[in-house]
Amino acid sequence: MTPPSPTTVLDVRGIGADEHLDFLRRQPAASFLQTPAWGRVKSEWRHESLGWFRGGELVGVGLVLYRQLPKVRRYLAYLPEGPVIDWDDPDLAGWLRPLATHLRGRGAFGVRMGPPVVTRRWDAATVKAGIADPAVRRLGDLVPTERSHAGARVVAQLGELGWRAQAVEGGFAAGQPQFVFQVPLAGRTEADVLAGMNQLWRRNIKKAAKEGVEVTSYDGAAIEPELTTFHDLYVHTAERDHFTPRPLAYFGTMVEALGAEEPDRIRLYTARHDGTLVAATIAIRVGAHAWYSYGASSTEKREVRGSNAVQWQMIRDAIAAGADVYDLRGITDTLADDDPHLGLIQFKVGTGGEAVEYVGEWDLPLNKPLYAAFDLYMRRR
Repeated sequence: MTPPSPTTVLDVRGIGADEHLDFLRRQPAASFLQTPAWGRVKSEWRHESLGWFRGGELVGVGLVLYRQLPKVRRYLAYLPEGPVIDWDDPDLAGWLRPLATHLRGRGAFGVRMGPPVVTRRWDAATVKAGIADPAVRRLGDLVPTERSHAGARVVAQLGELGWRAQAVEGGFAAGQPQFVFQVPLAGRTEADVLAGMNQLWRRNIKKAAKEGVEVTSYDGAAIEPELTTFHDLYVHTAERDHFTPRPLAYFGTMVEALGAEEPDRIRLYTARHDGTLVAATIAIRVGAHAWYSYGASSTEKREVRGSNAVQWQMIRDAIAAGADVYDLRGITDTLADDDPHLGLIQFKVGTGGEAVEYVGEWDLPLNKPLYAAFDLYMRRR
């Protein structure tokens, strides 16, 4: 995206889904949460596609989800992992002030967004060493492999512009995770990525192949017959791991909406051993960014390593599609051995990727009394 000159005034207004999608297709990557289709998935929210215009040129887009307050026609305006604007522009006020003006006119009492801007990275070796060190409790206790000056600048500017960072407990924000684990793929072959994994991952991938685990992927209309099978295993996983599962209808809507937007946007993967489903996942890709979105695994036959097999196939397909990043989504920032999330981090660290911290989610109050009431309600929930 070409940054506007300091004298340029940007205009923000609603755009059609086709114009929104066409802009995203011209970008290297964007979050799937900022696609027009995601507005259809989140049907309990009203949604709007926004465009930033410099004169007649569209230079940025965003998906806004509007959640209404009970009994009043006022809304929280939410841009998950967005908007898709030029975050490298030193004058962020030129982008964010017209956004606030537009949303205030739509009845928003506050705005929440998650800028897709990285602040710090820790490579797998650093995270592994931190896990092994009893003095290390959190990622922040470790010297990062990389600090982003751009990320620090965005954080400083948001604070100066009146935005408020949202509190994160254990690494998970109220909306999207601030900490994720990613495997860099740009310029790497399958052999490179496999060599970067730890010995346990390589051994498990090899064992799954030796045991005859068969991984199959589905896209388009072929997903539908497998979706109930996936969901049954997903509910089983939720019961075992103590989380609340989403209903089957949610996945049906997600597959239909994302699949209609682009033919290769969403894929379902299954891993079977002697005909028995042992693991299943859902992958999403927008441009050069691929995500592991949902996963499920059986309690039985864990020794055949179906979860490793299906992850490896997803990574291989991401490489084949030209992805620069394979994103395993959220982790906590806690590395203590008594933390229940440690096993999840250890599983992801085995891929040889890196822990990545984003700037997190930020709020801008537009109507301070209503926002204060909303904030108090959220804190007491």
